[in-house]
This record gives sequence, structure tokens and C-alpha cells, in this order.
Amino acid sequence: MSTHRARGEAATGRPLRRDAQRNRDALLSAARACLAEQGMEASLEQVAKRAGLAIGTLYRHFPTRLHLVQAVFADKIEAWREAAEKAVTMDDAWEGLCLFLETMCELQVGDRGFQDLAAIRLPETACLAGAQSRIYELAVRIVERAQEQGTLRSDITPEDLTFVIWANGSVTEATQNVAPGTWRRFLHLLLDGFRAERAHPLPQPPLSKDELYRAMLRLDGDRDCTG
Repeated sequence: MSTHRARGEAATGRPLRRDAQRNRDALLSAARACLAEQGMEASLEQVAKRAGLAIGTLYRHFPTRLHLVQAVFADKIEAWREAAEKAVTMDDAWEGLCLFLETMCELQVGDRGFQDLAAIRLPETACLAGAQSRIYELAVRIVERAQEQGTLRSDITPEDLTFVIWANGSVTEATQNVAPGTWRRFLHLLLDGFRAERAHPLPQPPLSKDELYRAMLRLDGDRDCTG
């Protein structure tokens, strides 16, 4: 059974009719394309049109934009979480940090919608919020392990990793049609700055967890995915 079909059944408690499943799959395919191209501000009317369906059909399957966003990006969030789970068990904690960040950045490539999603905090009621929280918990441990092994500078915080998400989004958007691999160069330049042996005092303290949360909420307001 396909992942999409399973999710369709879970939402209603019974299997979708074949035509309803076909419509749902068409909407998800169209939404992936529109969100990847335009980000969270993609028009739902355009998604429905691209799927060859009426907007009412879209809302029957996905009552809000958030429902659609969660269905579109569930697989990528899961891939990110799996990378974090693997990273936190690696013997070399620095390699674990690199795996975690490289997976995160690679998932953003060519997908403005996922760039937006990775940069914000979903409402606590969202079904992906738990996965986001788990990824953050793992990121805390990934950072701690690399610092315990002496490879990651001691003044890096888990909140600092969010800067990689925000910056990588701009880099990939600017270069993906010119030199698609540029994000890897950018990431490894950043990673060199994270190394303990290259550390110099920083002129500004890190964001607190609350400050980061408020910053992500502000981005969420600019890239509304809940309407």
C-alpha cells in the first residue's frame, strides 16, 4: 500500500474510493510542485488548477493550508529525523554533526516550500510539530556530543544551527540554476567556522531558545502555512 493511500485511510478511518485517492494523489503532486517553486505562499487555487480539480475538492481533502503542507512534507521531515537519529549514534560526533546538517541542507535544495518549513515552528497542534520537537532534541545532543569530543567549538548552541537553515535557503535559491552544488561549498565553509581549533571569541551572545522561537514565529507570519 502506498504512503499516500495509507495517510488517506488514516484521515477518515476507512479506505478512500479509487477516484478520491486519485484526486488526493493529484493534489499532493501539484502541491509539491507549486510549493517547491513558490514557497509557502503558493496559491491553493493554483494547486487545484494544476491538479485539474476544483478548489472545493482540495478543501475536502485538506481543510486548511496546514493540512496540505503537512501531507506534502511529511516524508522530508521523516528523512531529516532519521538522519538526526543516526547522527546521534555515530562514534565520531563531528561526522554526526556533518551528516545532520548536510541532510538538512540537501532536503532544502530546489524546494522553497521546505526551506520555508524548516525555518519556522509549526503550531503545537500540528501533526508534524512532534517531529520538529524530536529533531530539536536530537540536535541538542548532536551538539553536546561534538563538544564533549572537543571537535565543535564550545560556544555553539543548538539555536545557532538554525542560522544554517536560514542562510542555506538563500544560497540555494540564488545558485540552483547556475551552479547547483554551491550549497555544499557554503556549508563546509560554515563547518570550518564551527571547528573548535578555529574558534575566536564571538561579538554577540547566542539566541536563547525563547528568542529563536519568537524569530521563527515571525518568519511563520511572513510565510503563512496555517491559513
